[in-house]
Amino acid sequence: MTSSLDLLDRWIALAGPDSAHFGAGIIARYAEPHRRYHTVEHLRVMLAAIDELADSATDIDAVRYAAFFHDAIYAVDRADNEERSADLARDVLESLGAGKELVAEVVRLVLLTRGHDSEAGDANGAVLCDADLVVLGGDPDSYAAYAAAVRVEYGHVPDDLFRSGRAAVLRAIANQPVLFRTAAARARYEERARANLAAELAQLTG
Repeated sequence: MTSSLDLLDRWIALAGPDSAHFGAGIIARYAEPHRRYHTVEHLRVMLAAIDELADSATDIDAVRYAAFFHDAIYAVDRADNEERSADLARDVLESLGAGKELVAEVVRLVLLTRGHDSEAGDANGAVLCDADLVVLGGDPDSYAAYAAAVRVEYGHVPDDLFRSGRAAVLRAIANQPVLFRTAAARARYEERARANLAAELAQLTG
């Protein structure tokens, strides 16, 4: 597990030293006790993936800000986490004096993580969504750990309801023509991600 310090260093590099208290507050949200997958480790992995895909973005700062904010508010019993996270992004960035165009782009990107359905030509959206989904393309053990962590986060949901709901989510992802929108992520993760999705679906519905 990464410490929060390296993430704070990354935030300060992005937003400046005067923003440290904002960054610390955002990062602390990812350490909330109810989280098992949507944690500081997820944020670290996502930022690393964004680094790898950075050449595909047109505004890499906006993408990195969106990563910090995309799961800043996460409650498993609510359906508006992305909207509330986007509102938080707007409030924080405006407090930091960010330009209107940057604020609008970060808000748009955070909202895009609701369905990871970036449109053709949306370079920033493609990088952010691909980074959020790299967990799908992990090795079988890593994927199994991810799936188990998601189940723990939804521990209050009965098995039958969780299985049907989770299967519906996975089918929606698997039915997309491509899972990853950037060429680099598609080449690296697509095949393995589809195999992982198929294996979990088989377990859920078998």
